[in-house]
Parts: sequence; structure tokens; C-alpha cells
Amino acid sequence: MSDQKDLFEFPCRFPLKVMGVRHEALTTTVIEVVRIHAQDLDELDVVVRESSSGKYLSLTVTVNATSRAQLDQIYLALTGHPMVKLVL
Repeated sequence: MSDQKDLFEFPCRFPLKVMGVRHEALTTTVIEVVRIHAQDLDELDVVVRESSSGKYLSLTVTVNATSRAQLDQIYLALTGHPMVKLVL
């Protein structure tokens, strides 16, 4: 069997969509968690949107991804955080 080639060429800019219940610390917390694995994350690379009901926040966090392993680590760290409901 042949090795499956990654669909992405690294390094690349990669957007992650993070959703959670609206909380004053959600944005700061998500940035801190992502920066553990992507130290160069700039706050300008984070776009926050409120749901129509105002109950949830959606953050688009665009990282400078260097590898699939790095993206996997970020995904695991975010999905394991109690403030985060969903990561796409």
C-alpha cells in the first residue's frame, strides 16, 4: 500500500473555526491555547462573530501551519477545552 500524501503543502495559512458559548474570556482563552502550538499567532488573525441569538461566539483563527502534526495538536487542545463546543 502506498503512503497517502497530505492534501496540504506546508507551511500554509490554515483557518480553524472555533465555536463556544459566549463568554468574556472565550477569545482570549482560544488565542492562548492556539499560541501553545503556534507562537506566531497574531490577534489580527482572529475574527470573532456572534450568533444571531447572541448565545454563541464563532472564532475564525488563521494559523501559519507548519505540519499536519501541529494542526492535530491545536485541534486536540481546542476540542479538549471546556469552553469550546466545536472545532472545524
